[in-house]
Amino acid sequence: MKPLRTAILGCGGWGDRHARNLVQLPEQIKLAAFCDADLARAAAFAKTYGAADAQVFSDHHELLRQTPLDLLVIALPPFAHSNEVQLAAERGIHLLIEKPIALSMEHAWQMVEQAEEAGICTQVGFMYRFGAAVQRMVDLRDSGRAGGIGLVRAGYFCNHLHAPWWRFKDKAGGQVIEQAIHLVDLMRYLAGEAESVYSIQRNLFHQELPEGYTVEDVSGTVISFKNGAVGVLTATNNAVPWKWAWDFKLVTRSLSVDFQDSNHAAFTFTDIPLPEANAFFPVENLAVEQDDYMLELLDLLAAIRSDAPTRTPLREGALSLELALTATRSAETGEVLRL
Repeated sequence: MKPLRTAILGCGGWGDRHARNLVQLPEQIKLAAFCDADLARAAAFAKTYGAADAQVFSDHHELLRQTPLDLLVIALPPFAHSNEVQLAAERGIHLLIEKPIALSMEHAWQMVEQAEEAGICTQVGFMYRFGAAVQRMVDLRDSGRAGGIGLVRAGYFCNHLHAPWWRFKDKAGGQVIEQAIHLVDLMRYLAGEAESVYSIQRNLFHQELPEGYTVEDVSGTVISFKNGAVGVLTATNNAVPWKWAWDFKLVTRSLSVDFQDSNHAAFTFTDIPLPEANAFFPVENLAVEQDDYMLELLDLLAAIRSDAPTRTPLREGALSLELALTATRSAETGEVLRL
């Protein structure tokens, strides 16, 4: 099996996260090129992770014009997306792309159309879909054991100024679009498509920041799903400093599920007849230690080798982005919006 010639576009934190996994698969991956607006940073990646003959670029046009590739890992901030998907698709290059895939639905659907017309394999970086606890919930849902889903509650909590671009809505989109979209995607993955959304998003704690801050730092979003379920998503960037945490709970006809993260959850089965009012319902505790990012990558590689679909193709990335963008538009208009 010939290793896939692979390049990383965007040599920041997320590029590094993927590079550390890619370099562990020398039989499947050859890291042939690195591209970043900061050429020195691309060169540092090449020295740390690249093959002996790895190339470095500061312009993705030159990267794609000069380097034969099988796979491109796109780890760019939202505002930096331009025509890299189009150029890769035209060359038949498969893609692993970080979320959000764009800042407008016009651009997102262009990406989807370009990739699907080219027939390339794509994977969007929604790694929570690969969690063992998440997959256990999928199995319980699909087998009918869980019964219908009625309520999904999620929360994202942090307190950090992040990269300078992150603080501005025209560059990041906002906390729901850039961060909590992971939970938006997880809600869609488990509960299905949404039919309407209402959101309140406010900047309450960072208005006086000298360097500026235009994204929301508190938000509450209510989602109505087509299957009748109700979703509630809260997010803030004024919780415990230097701590990133998320909360995810789910109630079905027969289950109450409390996720600590994508790989740890308590499944309480609530449809078991009990002899006494105070008796305990059976609980299945699931705790698995695994790297969801690696599983995301392996799923893509398997899809490329077998010409099969990935778990999260670009179309799924666009649908989750659509829900997040609609929530933000609802906050701007003060209206309940249908999808």
